[in-house]
Amino acid sequence: MITKPPVLVTGGAGYIGSHAVLALLDAGWPVAVIDNLTTGFRFAVPEGVPLYQGDIEDSELVSRIFAEHGMGDGVGAIMHFAGSVVVPESVENPLKYYHNNTAKSRALIDAAVKAGVPHFIFSSTAATYGIPKVSPVTEDSPKVPINPYGMSKLMTETMLADVSRAHAFNYCALRYFNVAGADPAGRTGQSTAGATHLIKVAVEAALGKRSHVAVFGTDFDTADGTGVRDYIHVSDLADAHVQALEALVSKPDRSLTMNCGYGSGFSVLEVLDAVDRVTNKKLERRLEGRRAGDPDSLISDNSRIKTTIPWVPQYADLSVIVQHALAWERKLDSVKVP
Repeated sequence: MITKPPVLVTGGAGYIGSHAVLALLDAGWPVAVIDNLTTGFRFAVPEGVPLYQGDIEDSELVSRIFAEHGMGDGVGAIMHFAGSVVVPESVENPLKYYHNNTAKSRALIDAAVKAGVPHFIFSSTAATYGIPKVSPVTEDSPKVPINPYGMSKLMTETMLADVSRAHAFNYCALRYFNVAGADPAGRTGQSTAGATHLIKVAVEAALGKRSHVAVFGTDFDTADGTGVRDYIHVSDLADAHVQALEALVSKPDRSLTMNCGYGSGFSVLEVLDAVDRVTNKKLERRLEGRRAGDPDSLISDNSRIKTTIPWVPQYADLSVIVQHALAWERKLDSVKVP
């Protein structure tokens, strides 16, 4: 049985961060959240969890949180989700992404090192691979990001690796593929207005919140011509974070970098067909040109994570992912969004 030190979750009022908070609480970890609520929601943080509304770049605030929760001098962990995640926006406004995702991460890592907080879980992305020549991709595949979003995350991974060699500090970078779904118990989900995630968009359309679903590209080198992606249920992803944290605490001299995906993929049209089946409706599909930089297929090789930690996905079923996303979308109508 490992000791469970307090965990500061940055961006814990956001989509993935709020699921990680639930997973930590369910596993018995003490949790505090810092979120500037730019894209997060106060209601997504469970009652009883301390929420500090502020910025991870505010070193005085972060130091105060450490002190108030007994973090420092070799105790505590950070689970870092705070940042900007919209790829097209990163192309239009790269400095925003290098500030929010890289410079602010540097400030957070600096605060952790100065306080002596020894463990750090980082929310990274498959965008670090760019357009891979081979799919599935392994963690050792070339890292050639094609947009500032992917590069900003890769730069933070590099900082973490360098810091871990210089200080008593270990980290795990988890590279996400396509995250979807919602908490099976309906406690939280994807709540952002105007989200671009395919399954979120599709269930919104199924409930009449959008008129149609755009299909970007039908000339990919795939079975039906639409892009293939590896979709992972957000609760399975959150569980991977908790198990990665346990691995860091149990072996403080080891750092990890692991893909988070199921190792299989579905095309855009297959996803929309699944939504049709679950809702017993026919979504309107509007075919549009492909977007620059979209790979034909992006699927994870997840053998490393499955052999490094005892991670066993519980929701690796596209219909289940859609059902949970749909249930949350329905519930959102009754959730009071500040």
